Amino acid sequence: MKFVEFVGIGPGPFAAMLLSDLGAEVIRIDRISASGNGIARPVEFDFAARGRSNIALDLKDPAAIELVLDLIAQADGLVEGFRPGVMERLGLGPDVCLERNPALAYGRLTGWGQTGPLAMTAGHDLTYLALTGVLNAIGRPGQAPVAPINLVGDFAGGSLFLVIGLLAAVHSARLSGQGQVVDSAIVDGVNLLALPLAGLIGAGIHDGARGENLLDGGAPHYDSYICADGRYLAIAPIEGKFRRELLTGLGFDPDGFPDVGDKRNWPEARRLLAARIAERSRDDWAVVFAESDACAAPVLDFDEAAAHSHAQARAAYVDVGGHRQPAPAPRFSHTPPDLPTPPQARGAGYDALSSWGISRARISQLQAVGAKG
Repeated sequence: MKFVEFVGIGPGPFAAMLLSDLGAEVIRIDRISASGNGIARPVEFDFAARGRSNIALDLKDPAAIELVLDLIAQADGLVEGFRPGVMERLGLGPDVCLERNPALAYGRLTGWGQTGPLAMTAGHDLTYLALTGVLNAIGRPGQAPVAPINLVGDFAGGSLFLVIGLLAAVHSARLSGQGQVVDSAIVDGVNLLALPLAGLIGAGIHDGARGENLLDGGAPHYDSYICADGRYLAIAPIEGKFRRELLTGLGFDPDGFPDVGDKRNWPEARRLLAARIAERSRDDWAVVFAESDACAAPVLDFDEAAAHSHAQARAAYVDVGGHRQPAPAPRFSHTPPDLPTPPQARGAGYDALSSWGISRARISQLQAVGAKG
C-alpha cells in the first residue's frame, strides 16, 4: 500500500507510523519551515516519524500542489490532521483529491471531528477526554481527575481508529473502486473505547464516584501498593481463582480473608494487603509471583520494562538509529515487517519520489525550493 502523509503533530504522525511499521510505503509532505506546534525536540527523538521519507514543500506553490496531486493519484490513502477547511484552502480537499484518484481513502484526524460546534476550535488530549466523560472517571476519590499522559485520546482514540478506518476504506475501494473520506475524531474514538465501561455502569457494577469502583483503583484487589523499598506492586486478580493464588502467595488464608465481593469489606481488605505488601521489596514479590496466575506484577519504569525477560524473549524493543524503541506490533507469521528506519529531517527524502515516478529534473527543482526554507 502507498500513503501520503501531511505532517502534523501527535496522533496523525503516529497513525502514519503504524501504517509504515506494517509495511506500507508512506511519504511525508512537510512544511518548508517548522510550524511551531507540538512539543519541540531533535528530529532523532521524534520516534513517531520513523520509517518514512520526508519531503518539504511550499503548499502555496501551484507546482507543489500539482506534485502532491500526482502522488495522491498513485496512493491508496492519505493522512491529514489539520483543522477542518485547511486542506480545502490549499486546493487539496476531498473533492479535488477524489477526482484525481476516485479510489482514495482520504483520512482526516482531528480532536473534535469535521462537524459540530467545536470542530474549528483547538484542543489537546486532556480536553477531548474531559468532554467524553472519561477524564472524570480517572483518579482518586475526592481528588482532581488524573491526566493519563496522552495515550487514551490521541493515540488510542485517534491514531488507532484512523488506521482501522483507512484500512477498511482501502479494502472497500479495492472491491468497489469507490474511495471515501474517513472522519476520525478523537472524541468519537474515546467514546467508543468507553463502551465497556458504559455497560458496567448500566449493570450497576461501576456505580461509585471516581476511584471507588472495581477497575479504577477503588477495589483493594485492583490497585498498586507500595513495597518496603518504596517501589510498587500492581495486583489485579478480578476472578476468585486468581485471588486465591494471590492471597496464598502473600501468605494469607484465602478462606479467612475478607470477601472483596462485598464492598463493605474493601477497607479492611485494603489495610491487610497494604500492610503485607509493605513488608517486602518489589523485586522480592516479583520473584514470588513470577509466572503465576495471581495477576500480580512489579511496576517497572521504562528501562526496567525493556530489560524484563518477557520483553527480551519477544524482542519487544528494537534499535532504530541508535535509540531503543518499541518494535512494530502486532506480529505476523508470514509477513513480518522490516526494521523501521530512523526519522528523517525535514526535506531529507526527496529521492524517494523516484519510486513514485517523479523525474529527476522535477525532484531537483523541488529540492532547490526546499533549500530556501
